[in-house]
Amino acid sequence: MEIGIVGLPNVGKSTLFNALTDACAQSSNYPFTTIEPNIAVAPIPDRRLDVLFDIFKPPKKTNAYIKFVDIAGLVKGASKGEGLGNKFLANIREVDAIIHVVRCFKDNDIVHVLGEIDPIRDIEIIELELIMADLESVSKMIEKNLGPAKTGDKEAKTKIEKLNVIKKALEEGKTALETGFKIEEIKEFNLLTSKPVLYVANTDENKSEDIIAKIQNYANKKKSQVIKISAKIESEIVKLPPEERKEFLKEIGEEYSGLEKIIIASTKLLNLISFFTVGSSDEVRAWTIKKGTKAPQAAGKIHSDFEKGFIKAEVYSFQDIEKYRDEKILREKGLIRLEGKDYEIKDGDICFFKFNI
Repeated sequence: MEIGIVGLPNVGKSTLFNALTDACAQSSNYPFTTIEPNIAVAPIPDRRLDVLFDIFKPPKKTNAYIKFVDIAGLVKGASKGEGLGNKFLANIREVDAIIHVVRCFKDNDIVHVLGEIDPIRDIEIIELELIMADLESVSKMIEKNLGPAKTGDKEAKTKIEKLNVIKKALEEGKTALETGFKIEEIKEFNLLTSKPVLYVANTDENKSEDIIAKIQNYANKKKSQVIKISAKIESEIVKLPPEERKEFLKEIGEEYSGLEKIIIASTKLLNLISFFTVGSSDEVRAWTIKKGTKAPQAAGKIHSDFEKGFIKAEVYSFQDIEKYRDEKILREKGLIRLEGKDYEIKDGDICFFKFNI
């Protein structure tokens, strides 16, 4: 699962990426600083993992990870190849979801490619380029399926029906997601505007609440979420030692930093949940899976042999172990269940998989 970070040049994408991953993507005051996409992984913060580590006291704990791709700044005309647009759009096509960074800060030392700060205009420019690129792709797919559809190919007919609905929406300036189709129903077309979007309002110390409100209203219409951060400040926070960082967040009344909120929101964007494996002798570990994943496939996330030889899964909830803090008590109370192949893993499940080879 990959999440692409997009936006106009000089909106703070690479600064955000650096802070998210503690990587070293080049960041400077020049459009197209990022040409090849930088890729890195970031740990998914989960306070439940800290609780489990405290209960079982193993040698280590391991977070689940999510992959971020820092995609170069798009410009007006990208769908026609402007500013290496075709290359950048191809990078977006490969990711599963999009973080759209919107510039809300003023800085005379960092030029805005369009002059004045206007977040809604910036969002619409990017989204129009994605719509135009999708319109071209959809038209080609319709043309490709016309022949088979005329000869009675049912699959081609179904595709054309869906594509015509999408084409009409795109021509009206709407995204593929606004057609009412579920992502899974149109996933095969791999459209840019069928990917879920999280808007990140990149502000400064003098953040303008009315600007943020405009972005929030826009996102609400798109049934998306907005997270407000200062990428510059977050990049400084992430350099603090863990204890100092925790103390700083406590002082400002926050459980998670802005960056952590983005990572958590990104997992929800991808419809991911977490389950845990625990052990006092080795580690406690978080694993991410798609919501609705069944036990054998979850076991396969750990090792393919676990899925092939799956027998049963011992399962109990995080809430129960947090309350009683001892697996023996859970057994005595009948709170540890044996689940079979049809069991769908729930968020927060602690699992022990039984298998044979």
